[in-house]
Amino acid sequence: MKYLFIHQNFPGQYLHLVRHLVQAGGHEIVFISEDNANLIPGVRRVIYRMPRHATEQTHPGAREFDLGLVRADAVAKAASTLRDLGFEPDIIIGHHGWGELLNIQDVFPGVPVLGYFEFYYHDEPGFDVGFDPEFPMQPAMMPLVRAKNAINLQALTSPGYGQTPTEFQKSAYPDWVREKITVLREGVDLELCRPDATAHRRKFSIKDVHVSPKEKLITYVSRDLEPYRGFHVFMRALPRILREQPDARVIMVGGDGVSYGARLPSGSWRERMLEELAGELDLSRIHFVGKVSYDDFLRLLQRSDTHVYLTYPFVASWSLREAMAAGCAIVGSATAPVEEFIEDGVTGRLVPFTEPDRIAEGVLELLNDTRNAKKMRQAARAEAERTLCMKAYLARYEDLISQLITAHKAAPVLQERAAEADAPRNGTVPKRGKLKGALKTRPDAVKAETVTPAKKPRQPVARKTAPVRAAAKQVASASSKTVRTPKSAAQAAPRVAKGAAVRPAPVKRAAGRRKKADLASS
Repeated sequence: MKYLFIHQNFPGQYLHLVRHLVQAGGHEIVFISEDNANLIPGVRRVIYRMPRHATEQTHPGAREFDLGLVRADAVAKAASTLRDLGFEPDIIIGHHGWGELLNIQDVFPGVPVLGYFEFYYHDEPGFDVGFDPEFPMQPAMMPLVRAKNAINLQALTSPGYGQTPTEFQKSAYPDWVREKITVLREGVDLELCRPDATAHRRKFSIKDVHVSPKEKLITYVSRDLEPYRGFHVFMRALPRILREQPDARVIMVGGDGVSYGARLPSGSWRERMLEELAGELDLSRIHFVGKVSYDDFLRLLQRSDTHVYLTYPFVASWSLREAMAAGCAIVGSATAPVEEFIEDGVTGRLVPFTEPDRIAEGVLELLNDTRNAKKMRQAARAEAERTLCMKAYLARYEDLISQLITAHKAAPVLQERAAEADAPRNGTVPKRGKLKGALKTRPDAVKAETVTPAKKPRQPVARKTAPVRAAAKQVASASSKTVRTPKSAAQAAPRVAKGAAVRPAPVKRAAGRRKKADLASS
């Protein structure tokens, strides 16, 4: 099989799939992206550069779309170089969020495209905009929210198929297109993310913070400490928690930036909340450790007595999945993304997002009712094994890819048969056109069935493929360099090179809108 992946932040959501395909062998894998330091052995990268950024003259509502079209042009040029060198993929897989796939159909018109649809923006209740009464949306901003879907709408009306990781994210898309999107639940490495029964028996240290076995540990993780992930309401819950639980410490992972929503005029949300709660918090028991390595992140989850995960009705973080796999006792917000993962009273406790007292009650309940907390830990892990198994996820992914390729190859035959069936009785055959109701013959609505962890991943049939011709011969097979596209279209075309291994994923590991290392993810 020949795969072409496209994501501006290599490898984005495709880290596990790409590694799996490399390990399986028999595949030719090319990845188009912007430049970064990540490398994976066996993956050839083609780097594109953005020739410009948004200008002040562009209408604010059109800036994302403008940049999306610029990206689409840059990716199409890189893909055209690959085509001219003789590379034609069996399937193209990429993220629609930045517009990179908008022109790919013009370069490879006969190749199926599987696009990642992450989120469709709304200005009505039920989603992130206007959800938090503390930050009402100004009417003048509503057109800008709707305009954020310009790339989405172009992608939805283009040829190809779609996938998204949760039912909630699929529900955000319009009714008329949902049959084109398959829910493909993202998995967790259950062997790596697992409970550690001994973690509570020994001293725990992370950076310069030390927690003794006798102390209760409350954890909170987000890519950035910001309102979208409930940082402000969690901070307001801490005075009561620390007052009523004198043996508790709090460790918060996350940066001081803003991943979602509006930025503050100055400073960070951490600084603002510390100022608001000055005199109410025992700061000797609250530790902001910034961003941490993935190994430290997992050890933190394993040691946690209660893990807090809060979010607007928006994209769920990978950290929630990892907390379940690690067997955390979770207090989550009663919002749609979390409710899809956590059942209140069974796999965790769900509390109102906007009520700090209720958040505090949930945390205190799990800290003190250790028997119930233990049941929820075990139930969360069992649910992760049932629905978040990485092996099962990869098997479903490969199965979906296989179905799409098969259906795409069958489409011309179905169109030919339909044309013949519609031909007049005098024997003349009309020109071939699009088959009516073509969506019904395409696997856009194929639902990925749950696969038990014991089931072996299905492998697409590998076939011998010719290496990228011409320029590929110029690249040494052992080379670890990444070839970059020229700054100008007048300069030489990009080449393709094999890379070296990706570094151990830190908390800020690659992601899309929601970076994989969503540790502090969203």
